[in-house]
Amino acid sequence: MPSADIVAIVNPLSGAGAASRVAEQRVALLTEHFASAGVTGAVHLTERRQHARDLAKAAVDAGASTVVAWGGDGTINEVGAALAGTSVALGIIPAGSGNGFARELGIPWQPSTAIDVALRGRGKAIDAGEIDGRLFFNVAGVGFDAVVAEQFNSRTLGRRGMGPYVLIGLREIFRYRPARYRVVLDTEEILSNALLIAFSNGREYGNHVVIAPHARVDDGKLEAMVVEDRHPISRLWTSRHLALGTAHRASRVISRSIASATVETDGDILYHVDGEIGRATGCVRVRVLPGALTVRVP
Repeated sequence: MPSADIVAIVNPLSGAGAASRVAEQRVALLTEHFASAGVTGAVHLTERRQHARDLAKAAVDAGASTVVAWGGDGTINEVGAALAGTSVALGIIPAGSGNGFARELGIPWQPSTAIDVALRGRGKAIDAGEIDGRLFFNVAGVGFDAVVAEQFNSRTLGRRGMGPYVLIGLREIFRYRPARYRVVLDTEEILSNALLIAFSNGREYGNHVVIAPHARVDDGKLEAMVVEDRHPISRLWTSRHLALGTAHRASRVISRSIASATVETDGDILYHVDGEIGRATGCVRVRVLPGALTVRVP
């Protein structure tokens, strides 16, 4: 990759479906802002999963000072994972279905304004979480939310958005069957038929769906939430807390600020990192990495 001070990595499909000119328009807007700011910039389009991470690693190796991710939480996760532990800053232009991480950081939705923040904003050191060796910057989880994420991700891009996400969640409320878990939060052991086990660096999944109202991205902790399973009607009623920002007050919910955790069960574990799916067998380990990433914020 040729040397450039600012490298932008654009997912041409995030928030765009299959619109033919979106990639061209995004490249043009970035190029215009680079010229206006008087910086040497380069723009690359992603072509496959993990391509954003590969491009970001190459940008780091080439000496970039800032790498800008234009896409949803999955694209941002790939780029952030490549930058974590380096001095290279992450800029964000949100274009996903939920944009939970961008909302947490106060990143503007309007692309032109978000580009200005990526180029001129202040650097903020934030924590990262790690589950099963994979980094996350917003929310990771085991159980119900991972199943919903897996089914949502299987949809074509033009059939995503808040509506389909809610419909999948409603369907799974009535058919999801939990596993039996042994969860260790720091040193506290919990045995639970958990509906979900969430580890939050940020407060919300996206679209104001708040799972951990006390989470802060720079406090050196993750917010762990173990939600005991319940009757489907009670699941539905309890879900109102996600919209109200009061999930920690729901019945049979254990909420803790932690530095590390393990989740064990018999058989396979389906989990997600910032909405992207992973699988493990028997056990996953979780930890926080304080101050792992620098992000450009307003």
